[in-house]
Amino acid sequence: MNTDEPRGLRQAAEWDLADYLDTKNDIIGFMNACLEEDDFETLWASIGDIARSKGMTQLSRETGITRDGLYKAFSPDGNPTFSNVMKVLKALGLRLSVTAN
Repeated sequence: MNTDEPRGLRQAAEWDLADYLDTKNDIIGFMNACLEEDDFETLWASIGDIARSKGMTQLSRETGITRDGLYKAFSPDGNPTFSNVMKVLKALGLRLSVTAN
């Protein structure tokens, strides 16, 4: 028995939100929560999480945006164009909606 390792401790698996965005309702709820934050960095990163949950390669084919371009634009430090946001949302089967405050 190895006495150097604490008993009962195991390596934690890396957690990735994209693994939990399985349904349209999951995605819609997540997007709406991010929109309530009024934080564009969070919004871009959330679209990136959703995109990864659906597969960046397929999304790249559907949007005409390179995989690298998708990863860069929809990272927390990204700054995607409105056109790219709309292309990605459309490819994900989503659309933006505006309502009165």
